[in-house]
Amino acid sequence: MSTKPKQGKQEQASGGGGSERRARRVSKKEQIIALYVSGMNEVEDLAMITGSRPSYVGSVLQEAGLISSYFDLYTSSSHPMNVYSKFFAGKLGFKDEAAARESAELIDKLYGQFEFAGDRAGQHHALMMALVMFDRARWTGKGREADIFRRWLTLRLEEADLTGDSETDEGDNEGNDDRREDSDEGRAGSDGSHAERVGELSDAESEL
Repeated sequence: MSTKPKQGKQEQASGGGGSERRARRVSKKEQIIALYVSGMNEVEDLAMITGSRPSYVGSVLQEAGLISSYFDLYTSSSHPMNVYSKFFAGKLGFKDEAAARESAELIDKLYGQFEFAGDRAGQHHALMMALVMFDRARWTGKGREADIFRRWLTLRLEEADLTGDSETDEGDNEGNDDRREDSDEGRAGSDGSHAERVGELSDAESEL
């Protein structure tokens, strides 16, 4: 009995499988990594070419270990942004209201510690993490969880001191010293030049 038809079917099946393998669609993740390795390093360009959001491109490149300095709303807290990131990394969530409350309590605790130490940068980071959690929760349909972070943020912003009477930190003092030096050097200028500079500053402030 001839076996040619059977062999023909086997060859056809084998050939079909090869075609499927050759026709495998390259994923966006693979495209992004390949383009980056080839020398295209701008996140915006990679997003435009692959039809992806910049946040997705940044996440792919960070997870692949190709970049370490990109941060946005969706960047994992496992990638440290600054010295304060370690206090929040892997400790925040909003899978349910209990998790959101626990996260808000941690943020509040750290915010209080930074406030006690006079660490404004630390306070700012705590506020920023609360805003990140609020946005992530509300844009994934977790309205109740998002509201927990919203209420905490609202409370902190309502109690913020806006009088300008609080003591300046080291960074402010350094800036004041620089401004005083600049002022001493510029006293030799005429009153007309001073008025012109004031006018330029006023114009700049109106554009902000």
